[in-house]
Amino acid sequence: MAPQESLKEITTVEVAKHNKEDDCWLIIGNENNGGPKVYDVTSYLDDHPGGAEVIMDVAGQDADEFFEDIGHSDDAREELKKHLIGTLKLDPEEIARRKAEAEAAAAKSAGGGGAGLFVVLAGVALAGAYYMKMQNGAESS
Repeated sequence: MAPQESLKEITTVEVAKHNKEDDCWLIIGNENNGGPKVYDVTSYLDDHPGGAEVIMDVAGQDADEFFEDIGHSDDAREELKKHLIGTLKLDPEEIARRKAEAEAAAAKSAGGGGAGLFVVLAGVALAGAYYMKMQNGAESS
């Protein structure tokens, strides 16, 4: 791993060129864990416990969500550090793209919660209406 201060800034365009088994780079990281970093995992492909194929599916791309969703161990994160070659250059276009993706993901996850709340409120309203009907029926008897 290169010392943090000597890391090269690398663009997404440059990372995208490295998408083959003999030349494989990934972007992993986000604002919550130190920012996006670029890793050359070419030499690790054959050693990856899940096989080279799973890495090749995201070769030359931002693989952060994929990496985090798998739930990698601390050992895997230590191994990843060995392959660090740079940080992702966040030009204004890249910042805007990442912000839009984060907002879309937040809206998607928030939208699901709103539907659940609606179902709960509808159930409460129906239960209340039924209770009131039963109370009015009991008073008229």
